[in-house]
Amino acid sequence: MRWENLSPDSEHSRADAALFGAEAVTTRTFDTPEFRGITFHEIRARSVVNRVPGASRMPFEWTVNPYRGCTHACVYCFARKTHSYLDLDTGLGFDSQIVVKVNAPELLRHRLASRSWRGEHIAMGTNVDCYQRAEGRYRLMPGIIEALRDHANPFSILTKGTLILRDLPLLRQAADVTDVGVSVSVGFTDEELWRTVEPGTPAPERRLDVVRAFTDAGIGCGVLMAPVIPFLGDRPEQLRATVRAVAASGATSVTPLVLHLRPGAREWFMSWLARHHPHLVARYERLYAEGAYAPRWYQRRITRQVHDLAQEYGIGPARAGAPRRVPAPAPEETEAGLPTQLTLL
Repeated sequence: MRWENLSPDSEHSRADAALFGAEAVTTRTFDTPEFRGITFHEIRARSVVNRVPGASRMPFEWTVNPYRGCTHACVYCFARKTHSYLDLDTGLGFDSQIVVKVNAPELLRHRLASRSWRGEHIAMGTNVDCYQRAEGRYRLMPGIIEALRDHANPFSILTKGTLILRDLPLLRQAADVTDVGVSVSVGFTDEELWRTVEPGTPAPERRLDVVRAFTDAGIGCGVLMAPVIPFLGDRPEQLRATVRAVAASGATSVTPLVLHLRPGAREWFMSWLARHHPHLVARYERLYAEGAYAPRWYQRRITRQVHDLAQEYGIGPARAGAPRRVPAPAPEETEAGLPTQLTLL
């Protein structure tokens, strides 16, 4: 790998990537079952609060991502492309070469205390999951949440990880002084599909337990039904089972997001598809012939089905008088104004 790609003078340098120099990298491996085969690159970052590109339609301007790479190993994850900026492999390397910004909490606290910071909303989990397995060892999120709490700075978290339950007391403290939003990603409840496309994540039912726990704690929690995977997770009975389970968990809302395949993710996903479902390769090539997004008619169909099911199962807005919170991050939109898969996951 060429860590010098992250130096400010590199031709590959970009605002969100020029974070550290080669001398700041410490590489570690741990011989424990949960981390076997995983390499951690510990770095002292130069910055941790990143501005969302101006062309983005995301409803927030700032993000914090304490990790790069993700042991969730979701075969469709759009963030795989970001590993190429470090000259790391976007396939297995993305799943097993994890960059850890060990000084993320102190950098965030410093940024929040600066005179130039205006208290804008900060979104987390919109690139890779901040509650992936690495967080169990490095424990960066408690310091991050404490900094946000101490400065009463609004924030939101999107996750597939159950480890967020560890920080529920801190999140309750933060919710007393600022707007806190929590969303859990559950694209489907089909266990066979889960085991093959999201092998490193907690089971969907365990993620819905997170929703229940936050609901019981008085913090509204939405579900991003992301992604809905064409021909594998989009049958009417699959959509119904998922929405029914989401409703039973006490989620305040459910937002369907159809799979999109950007460069980096597309190649890895299609390679997986050819191995596991070769009969679907031609159908995917036709469905995504125009680019990263499924056709408008398909997105409309899925959105309509899920919204109808949500109404049937009574998923509505948060209760009046519930603790302050921000809504789940709204999905990025296509030119047609239809939701697509959020930055995840």
